[in-house]
Order: sequence, then C-alpha cells, then structure tokens
Amino acid sequence: MLIGWSILLIIHGILAVLLLGATSHQAIGAVWPVSKRSPGFVSALRSTSGATYTNAIVVLFVATAILGSIVYPTYRVNVRPVLQEYKLFRPEGSFELKEHFVAIGFMLLPAYWYFWKKASDVNHTTRAVLTVILSLIVWWGFLVGHVINNIRGFGS
Repeated sequence: MLIGWSILLIIHGILAVLLLGATSHQAIGAVWPVSKRSPGFVSALRSTSGATYTNAIVVLFVATAILGSIVYPTYRVNVRPVLQEYKLFRPEGSFELKEHFVAIGFMLLPAYWYFWKKASDVNHTTRAVLTVILSLIVWWGFLVGHVINNIRGFGS
C-alpha cells in the first residue's frame, strides 16, 4: 500500500510543479507587462498572455488540492507525530499555515477565474493582485510540502 501512496505523492508533486510554473509565469506577465516584445528570455517571459493560463491554473490547483487531500491522512498519521516527537514545531506550524492558505486560494479561484475571463484593462490591477496572491500561496505550499517531505523522508 505504501507504493500507492508514494505514487500519489509523486503525482501531487508533479502537478504542484506545473502549477508553480504556470502561476509564476502568469504573475510576472500580469505585474510586469511588456508593451513591445524584444528578443530575450525576460521579454518573452513578461509578454505572455496571462488569460491563456487561467483555465490550466484552476484545473491544476483543484487537481493538486484533491490529490493533497487524498495523501493528507497519511501525513496526519505518519509524519505529524514524528514532527511533534522531535519538537519540530515550526515545520509543523508551517504545514498548518499551508492548509489554511490553500483553503483561501481555493476560495479565491472563482474571483480569479472571473477577472481573467473578463479580460478588460479596467480589471488589470485586480487580475494582477489575485494572480500574485494565488502564486504566493502556491509557492508557500510547494516549499513547505517539499521541506516536510525532506524532514520525514520519502516513502517512510
């Protein structure tokens, strides 16, 4: 059964990396847009069409959260007691914050989708703020999940 959980955790991690890239890319393009594309990596990164990422980000966020909730009981039973036993309260608390931030991100998804699908210049600031908040939530979740996984060890 451990192999099944390990596979789910790997898929969860892969989806998280895809989500991390998509939200980061969209956030850079939304906050620092370019008026005229010139050759180069930074210009290409900034000149992305953020609206093309919206549906993918929503689907990836939901899929990653669902897989995370499937793997979560294993964390609660096998990993959290070890963190408490070794008095690793900061990583444990960081994971608790991750849970809350992901719930907030989940609740922001409808507004995020609405403002990106109604692509007008009036909503540029709102789109940028929502995208940055969502990107920061994804970054926090990814880094905390990675650290917790490294503390306990993969497959332990």
